[in-house]
Amino acid sequence: MIVSALLTSVGINTGLCVLLLSLYSVLRKQPGNVYVYAPRGVAEEQAKREGHFSLERLVPSPGWILRAWRVSEDEFLSAAGFDAFVFMRIFIFSVRIFSIAGIIGVFVLLPLNFTGDQLRTADWADIPNQSLDMFTIANVQDSSKRLWVHFCAVYVISGAACCLLYLNEAEKLYKKILHLRNKPRLQRESHREGFLGLFGAKVDPVDLYTKKLEDVEENVKLEQSTLNQNQKELSAAFVSFRSRYGAATASRVVQSSNPLLWVTEPAPEPRDIYWPFLSAPYIQLWISKFVVVVAVFFLTILFLVPVTFVQGLTQLTELEAFLPFLKKVLKITIVSDIITGYVPSLILQMFQYIVPPIMMLFAAMRGYISNSGKMKSACIMVLYFTIWNVFFATVLSGSVISQINTFISNPKDIPRQLAVVVPGQATFFITYVLTSGWTGLSLEIARVFPLIGNFLIRHCCKVTDDADCAPLFPYHRDIPKVLLFGLLGFTYSLLAPLIMPFLLVYFFVGYIFYRNQMLKVYSPRFETAGKFWPIVHNCTIFSLVFMQIMAIGIFGVKKLPFASGWVIPMTVITLLFNDYCRKRFLPIFDKYPAEILIKRDREDERNPQMMASFLDSLVNAYRDPALQPVQYSLDESGNRTSLLSFS
Repeated sequence: MIVSALLTSVGINTGLCVLLLSLYSVLRKQPGNVYVYAPRGVAEEQAKREGHFSLERLVPSPGWILRAWRVSEDEFLSAAGFDAFVFMRIFIFSVRIFSIAGIIGVFVLLPLNFTGDQLRTADWADIPNQSLDMFTIANVQDSSKRLWVHFCAVYVISGAACCLLYLNEAEKLYKKILHLRNKPRLQRESHREGFLGLFGAKVDPVDLYTKKLEDVEENVKLEQSTLNQNQKELSAAFVSFRSRYGAATASRVVQSSNPLLWVTEPAPEPRDIYWPFLSAPYIQLWISKFVVVVAVFFLTILFLVPVTFVQGLTQLTELEAFLPFLKKVLKITIVSDIITGYVPSLILQMFQYIVPPIMMLFAAMRGYISNSGKMKSACIMVLYFTIWNVFFATVLSGSVISQINTFISNPKDIPRQLAVVVPGQATFFITYVLTSGWTGLSLEIARVFPLIGNFLIRHCCKVTDDADCAPLFPYHRDIPKVLLFGLLGFTYSLLAPLIMPFLLVYFFVGYIFYRNQMLKVYSPRFETAGKFWPIVHNCTIFSLVFMQIMAIGIFGVKKLPFASGWVIPMTVITLLFNDYCRKRFLPIFDKYPAEILIKRDREDERNPQMMASFLDSLVNAYRDPALQPVQYSLDESGNRTSLLSFS
């Protein structure tokens, strides 16, 4: 890929970002879109936006950016929840470490790479037609003393990443978790009753929905009477204790000589329970996990088809050989720039959109009893899938496929082989950051698909929006994407530092955009107590080690074996640092410290009335949704009454 193709991709994606942000800035001010852009504060936002029409609603304004930026961390934590706080820490960590890596890469390594003459001498007068490989480490002469600057960059970036990971992130999150665990806990319009509200006779909506509520009430009563008549006990129960320490001890002790006969674990909070697998036998859970593993494997293999096709588009010579009738078209500069610089990353991004929903379905089949556990499992599967299919499969779909036997027969040569092929994919990943990162953020803030759905619901189906319509944030979709960009940042900060400015723009803008979305759009329906952070930590360590392995390989290829050998101590130090962090911080994400539990129990002993009220509330807190009212109707005076009552 040449520089002009990259500039074409930058222009297209920048134009899309400006267009989507302008549309968002205008559409968010319209009263009818409050359920799309501010569902967490529907009543407040509607009161602000109702009234006479004004031209201000049609003028884009950046005020929402300042409001999202000015919210303090404590206010954000209180409003968005701890999982959202952890998610934003990923961006803060990324901005800090890649600012350091970006300064080193852009102002030190990039000039050294471009002024090298391994590939060809730099032509400053014809930069648009220069190959982007000129900006990579491949352009530095073999055995050149310039490579020692790259060697120093490996140590500086690795050391900075470990320091930031420990001092600014792990310690802060650890203290936050301990702190949190130590705290106590209009007008009516006639609707048509036919299909989509487009056909049939016009009826009063109150009469229509009253009749539907009566039908629902009868159906629910019938189903509940059937459940009550069954009288069959399930092989699962919620057990409450009078002390937190006792509950924690019981959940960790093996209750039977056969560990599979009687399994105990801490109960999720009531709003976090996933009921379908609560009483599933162990053999069913084992089979479900096996089926999911097989399904994920075949999905991974199937996804190699679009990845290989996408890589074919990045090589004009291969594309001309495969489709010879397009030779004349591909010789047009603008066409070739779009096909090689924009289309491949766009196609790959379109295929990626279907992966998170599929992985969430697979996670639901694995037998988790909590929504947070299901979300975490889906996040891990999407992360593995993304790193393999987007990163490694993209790299291996090129020249290394022909050398796969070398990989198998000589594993020691893997770093050297990777050092040859990974820099060659830098140009594709730069365009991927533009398409998936920049444009992806703009699509997230503009919420195009929810906007279309809201329009259809309001104008076709004539459905009144629910005041509690804020969606759950898709952590399983966005955390793997951010971590993939982190892997690209660490890997190419040494090999192709031209990617760093594009990544920094993504992380900085993403921090603002996601803060706005967490405060305005998404609702924290359940919490994982920060359990996404160990995933972030492990992936960061993997990225660092992979960067160091790439450094070992690239210095070997560049005939600088002394530098290659001295990178190994940094890899050992990184792994030791990871082992220390796992022992120091990981237990707090899985277990409650006995010190805090005993302290809270003693506080409860001094306030017996509050403890008695809490134990009474447990009676109904964990009632199966099938046995409690979930619908409400209005009486004649307009007051809410329970649709179903229990004597």
